[in-house]
Amino acid sequence: MKQQLIGLFLTLAVAAQGALADADLAYPPPLKPAVQEARAAHLAAELLSRYHYKAVPLDDALSSKVFDQYLRVLDPEKVYFLQSDIDRLAVERTRLDDAILSEDLRAPFDIFNVYERRAVERMAYARSLLHKGFDFASDETLMLDRKGQAWPATEADAQDLWRRRVKNDWLRLKLAGQDDAAIAKVLDKRYDSASKRLGKITGADAFEAFMNAYTMAIEPHTNYLGPRAAANFDISMRLSLAGIGAVLTDIDGYATIRELVAGGPASLSGQLQVGDRIVGVAQGATRPMDDVVGWRLDDTVNLIRGAVGSTVRLDVLPADKGPDAPSKTVVLVRNTIKIQDSAAKAKVYSVATGEGKRLIGVITLPSFYEDVDALRKGDKDYRSAGSDVARLLADLKAQKVDGILMDLRDNGGGSLREAIGLTGLFVGKVPVVQTRNARGTVTVERNVNTGLAWDGPMGVLINRASASASEIFAAAIQDYGRGLIIGEPSFGKGTVQTVASLDQVANNANPVYGELKMTIAQFFRVNGGTTQLRGVTPDIGYLQSGNDTLFGESSFDNALPWTHVKAADYAPVGDITAQLPRLLAWHESRVQRERDYQSLLDDLAKAREQRKNNAISLNEAVRRKERAALEARLTAMLGSEGAAAGDALADDGLQFNERKLSKDLAMEKTRSSVKDVRLNEAVSILSDSVALQEGKSQMAASALSTRPVVVTDLSTAPSKP
Repeated sequence: MKQQLIGLFLTLAVAAQGALADADLAYPPPLKPAVQEARAAHLAAELLSRYHYKAVPLDDALSSKVFDQYLRVLDPEKVYFLQSDIDRLAVERTRLDDAILSEDLRAPFDIFNVYERRAVERMAYARSLLHKGFDFASDETLMLDRKGQAWPATEADAQDLWRRRVKNDWLRLKLAGQDDAAIAKVLDKRYDSASKRLGKITGADAFEAFMNAYTMAIEPHTNYLGPRAAANFDISMRLSLAGIGAVLTDIDGYATIRELVAGGPASLSGQLQVGDRIVGVAQGATRPMDDVVGWRLDDTVNLIRGAVGSTVRLDVLPADKGPDAPSKTVVLVRNTIKIQDSAAKAKVYSVATGEGKRLIGVITLPSFYEDVDALRKGDKDYRSAGSDVARLLADLKAQKVDGILMDLRDNGGGSLREAIGLTGLFVGKVPVVQTRNARGTVTVERNVNTGLAWDGPMGVLINRASASASEIFAAAIQDYGRGLIIGEPSFGKGTVQTVASLDQVANNANPVYGELKMTIAQFFRVNGGTTQLRGVTPDIGYLQSGNDTLFGESSFDNALPWTHVKAADYAPVGDITAQLPRLLAWHESRVQRERDYQSLLDDLAKAREQRKNNAISLNEAVRRKERAALEARLTAMLGSEGAAAGDALADDGLQFNERKLSKDLAMEKTRSSVKDVRLNEAVSILSDSVALQEGKSQMAASALSTRPVVVTDLSTAPSKP
């Protein structure tokens, strides 16, 4: 959530600023708090002060932390505010607690309004630079990470900072082959669009930013969700929504169709296609059409969604027509849309070994999702990660795979219940995890719902973004000796959250107060340790990004400390430690011969060096040399295939909504087809493990598992039509 909040404001103001005379600028009207927001803040404070795992009183000390966190949320790179702004706003440092408890939120809104005015000024300054030109022969650099830096002391300091940012934007486009006139046009439009987006920020946005500064000042994984954010969170957990089945993107102020969901009303109608622009939305058969050109995309999406069986009318400009062409009306009946892209999927890899082949089934699980509403209603077929994985395991067993690899990379977690049940598919009905609440009571959480579905060789692939429920699963597999843990150390989140509806607390029938996702417990491994801060350490680690201080639980200065409890009563079901020396030796032997692996290793080293230097050159000759070296590496590694991939994936200096949609989709397709080096090696490692379990303890180099090839692609079918 921290990254989502920071991203909100970074996307609202993209790449450059300064200050012009106030008379030259169109500042948005100051935002003001609503009555329901002030009430929601007070309700949240009561819950947090009493029921949070790390309950702390809302006083001056916490207010000071909220103040600092609020500034980090609004301006994480310290490129908007001046030091004089911070000095002037410091009077509010110990008053934010009073603002919440007195239900008078003028102070946090005043801070937000200062941020917004500064952002407008920075965008205006960015545009003013575009006709002046830049000297790309100088040896200037741009600092990549300013989080630890001081605020700009003067307006001149801020302008110099933004001049470098604009210069970098210009240089990226120049290196991509654009001429000066085209570059100026692209950047002027970019900064102007950013200014317009600033004008679309609402009081609800400001309130949500402040509330999350408050919650994250207590502990990193406690968040406030406004009514719309709460609805989107529910959608992400149940993987379904009521709508038309169209993925939209904002291009030049138009809600543009990026993708049609197969089987959805939009696709089945035959009247819509990718690239069509929605310019109007109306409810039912007779209500008037709302002109949505220039609207925030989330507002348009909210208007298009509705109850299953209800009618929505769309005014549409066809993809191949200009903005002055006649539009057409498309009438659709909303239906339930299954979000298949975020569901569990499986592929079967064939691994050549020199003595035949092995089949490894890979199940990719993006999150531990669960349709809680359906579960509460007693629906036995409710959608969940565990039930989908169980179906995939049955399919993979039917294909006679030799091993199963669970790919939990970038899986940030989800339902604790699903983590426990899914673990049971591999270890049976045993203790899976322990939880300790705020009173210190430790509870052993057993799997009682799912039986053993796979008893063959298995492994788990994790990375730094594998968190929470993913860590519960990986830790249990490791503690029981059930399978190999492969990849990078995980995130290090060892806390449990619950979602509390503030409207229910207030006995309010209408959803206006939002929800609180609040930490209520800490979880521990069955061996008594915790993943908090330290994460899960893989049995075989490789290709580590080395960004632990920037990403992960240890990057938060107010994260809970590592601790431990008494081990649960559990008995390991296997022991893979004897395999590790040979698996590691075979792994090292194999990757020494893999050009793509070695190239990625080199890229990671270069990225670590760049992070260490914390700067990028603004000298054109230096940047061209770096770009040429990258292209040469790709070509050397993959020949013509590498050159083609390099052309498609090279930095074009554009943001996603600045490209033609067709080109953006083509780039997305190319990225998805790029070889997954980490996954391929994990499959090969698991294949070697299968060989050891088959009693083949000595293998010649020619018999080692080699690069896997996909032979079958599976996905889960929806639980219901």
